[in-house]
Amino acid sequence: MKKNWIVISLVLVVALGIVLVVTQTKKEPGEIKIGAILILTGPDAKAGQSAKKGVDLALYEINTEATGKNKLKIIFEDDQGEPLKATSALLKLINVDKVSAVIGPMWSTSVLAVAPIAEKNKVVILSPTASAPKITNAGDYIFRNTYSDLFEGRKDAEYAYNELKYKSVGIIYVNIDAGIGIANVFSERFKELGGEIVLKEGYEQSTVDFKSLLAKFRSKQIDLIYLMGYSEMGQIVKQTREMGINLPILSTIMFEISDVIKIAGDAAEGTIYSYPSYDPERGGEIIKKFAEEFKNKYGIWPDPEAAFSYDATKILYSVILQTGSNSENIKDKLYTIKNYIGVTGKTSFDENGDVIKSIGFKIVENGKYVWQTFQY
Repeated sequence: MKKNWIVISLVLVVALGIVLVVTQTKKEPGEIKIGAILILTGPDAKAGQSAKKGVDLALYEINTEATGKNKLKIIFEDDQGEPLKATSALLKLINVDKVSAVIGPMWSTSVLAVAPIAEKNKVVILSPTASAPKITNAGDYIFRNTYSDLFEGRKDAEYAYNELKYKSVGIIYVNIDAGIGIANVFSERFKELGGEIVLKEGYEQSTVDFKSLLAKFRSKQIDLIYLMGYSEMGQIVKQTREMGINLPILSTIMFEISDVIKIAGDAAEGTIYSYPSYDPERGGEIIKKFAEEFKNKYGIWPDPEAAFSYDATKILYSVILQTGSNSENIKDKLYTIKNYIGVTGKTSFDENGDVIKSIGFKIVENGKYVWQTFQY
């Protein structure tokens, strides 16, 4: 009797093993699996939730058309915009979920934190929003489909010299890596083109009174102020006009993202700044279709975080369809992408995994952000 139970037990174990294998095969018949590290909770969750909406819409569209092994599964992790949590999220995606590619993280500090882990484990990172200059040299497996601060600084210099026809500039920049990096690149490129940098002044981000700094600009003969900072730029612009300094101002994407206009008020009128060539109402049928579908699904128009995350998902998926899920093959294929047409314009990657994209320019008119030049 005991022997019979042993035989029965062995049969059950074998049968159970077969069932598990069959179940696993049915559950994941070679489906494509990637990770996503986004800011889903915490102080910056607004940006992260926008990004997730963009990823989710791309996922929905992909899986509506895909069948069988081409279905996409995305495993979401929340880093709350914190580097330590981003590293924990990546380790989980690598060791537990066995992914070979990840969308995100979103903030530059988190990308820089996870980069060594991604390099060691040969996992592709594609960030839709990280712009810090240091990411350029973060590793072979690190990509971003938003442009570097340095790329923006170079384009700003070219626009100031070639299009606005200014020949002498005074630079004001926040004294952190991003501000220093953009100021230096702008300065170098502007001088290469034949322009003159008359003075270059940095400030601490905690500064509230800029009058002594601005006094230096009042006494110089310059055509333009190039300004790079964050929300404190509102006070700089306001105090500039209060001091009777009526020089034109050129700034960066942060002029709109940081909502400087709320602080500066009427003083912001006429300020020109660079901005990604993304606009839900412009750019042709692709972007209009995306914007309408996004609004129908979520009830709001997609912002840049949503659009760049949407493109990141579509780019990564298209590459994996061609190469399979081997991370080295994914990495190699990403480097070959030239002029991928997405909702944020054309995307190409250079030898450092940095994106090459068109940059447009806006101007503040009657308290609104208006396109001055738009290149899709």
